[in-house]
Amino acid sequence: MKFNTKTIHGGQHHDPSTGAVMPPVYQTSTFVQTSPGQPVNPDYEYSRAANPTRSALENALASIENGARGLAFSSGLAATDCLLRLFKAGDEIIAMDDLYGGTYRLFTRLYKDSGIKFHFVDMNDLEKFQSLINENTKLVWVETPTNPLMKLADIAEIAKITKEKKILFAVDNTFATPYLQKPLDLGADIVMHSATKYLGGHSDVIAGALIMKDAALGDELHFKQFATGATLGPMDSFLVLRGIKTLHLRVQRHCENGMKVAEFLDNHPLVQRVYYPGLPSHPFHEIAKKQMSGFGGMVSFTFKSTLKADAIKFLENLKVFTLAESLGGVESLANHPALMTHASIPEDKRLEVGITDDLVRLSVGVEDIDDLLLDIEQAFK
Repeated sequence: MKFNTKTIHGGQHHDPSTGAVMPPVYQTSTFVQTSPGQPVNPDYEYSRAANPTRSALENALASIENGARGLAFSSGLAATDCLLRLFKAGDEIIAMDDLYGGTYRLFTRLYKDSGIKFHFVDMNDLEKFQSLINENTKLVWVETPTNPLMKLADIAEIAKITKEKKILFAVDNTFATPYLQKPLDLGADIVMHSATKYLGGHSDVIAGALIMKDAALGDELHFKQFATGATLGPMDSFLVLRGIKTLHLRVQRHCENGMKVAEFLDNHPLVQRVYYPGLPSHPFHEIAKKQMSGFGGMVSFTFKSTLKADAIKFLENLKVFTLAESLGGVESLANHPALMTHASIPEDKRLEVGITDDLVRLSVGVEDIDDLLLDIEQAFK
C-alpha cells in the first residue's frame, strides 16, 4: 500500500464479531477466561496488557511508520519515559540541543539522579557529536524538525554512525509526521510521537506512541509499558485512530498554509527572522528537501524590535489563531515558547539555543489561508 491508503487501511481489519468497519471502543478492563489461565482470546486478558481498540491503533502506527511494532501511550512523555527505562546507571545518552521543553525537563530533572548521563549537542556538528560517543553511549535522541526553532538533523548520516557504533537511535517525528518523513526508512531504530498533535489532529486527546523497527525491541518495550502501566485508554485510542485516517489530507493543507504564512512573515517589515524549513533562507533547507516530502505547518519568527512586549501584544491581538499550548490540530494555534512550552528550560539554556523572549511559534491550521494572513496582519498593528 502507498501511504494515503495505509492511513485508512494499514494494519486494519473489520471487527470479526460484527463486521464493523471501524474498530469498536472496547471499554472493558478485563476479558473472560474458560479456565484459569485460559482466556477465550489468547491476545486479551487484561486491558493494561492489551486492548483490541488500542491494538488497532498500534497496528496502524506500525503500518504508517513502516515499523515492526507500535505501542500507544497515555502521552508523548510517557512514551519517552518508557524508552528511557531501557537504560541504567552509568549509561549515556546523546540528545539534540534544541528539544521540546517537556523532554528536556524529563531528561534533566526526573532522571538527574538515575545515574544516566545526558549530553546535549548540535547534531549538525557530526564531529562534535562523534566525540561524545564512548563505550557507555546507549542512545541517540533527535528531534527533527525541532520545537520551536525548526532545526533539522540529517537522519541518514546520524544513522550511519549509530549503526557502526551499535547504538540505539530514536527520532521524535512529531512535527514532521510519517506523511512527510520516515525515520525508520532512513536508518533510525525507534520513532516517538506526541500523538496529541498531528496524529490525533483535533486537539481532543492526549496520547503518545513508540514505533520500533525491530520486533524484539518492541516486545521488550511492551513489557516495560505493561509493567509500569502508562497505556492509552480505548476511547483515546479510537480518537487517535480516527485522526490517522485523515492525516494525509490534513498535513497536505498544513504544508500549503504553512508555506504561505512563512513567506508572508518573511516579507513583513516588523519581522526579523522566520524559522521554516521550506524557505530557501532556512539553514537546513537542503536537509529538509533531502529527507522530507513537504515542510509542515509549524512556523516560528522573531521581531526586529527584539522586544518581548511586541511578541505578547501580537499574540493578544490574534483573533483566528488561538493562543494556547500544543500544536497540530486543525485549528491554528499561537504560542510564546519562553513563557509557555519551554518555560521549564532555564533562561540561559533557552538563549543559548536561540529561544529568545520575542520568539513566537505558530501552528498553522487548515482554515482558509486568506483569513489566516489577514489575522496575522491585523495582529501586528
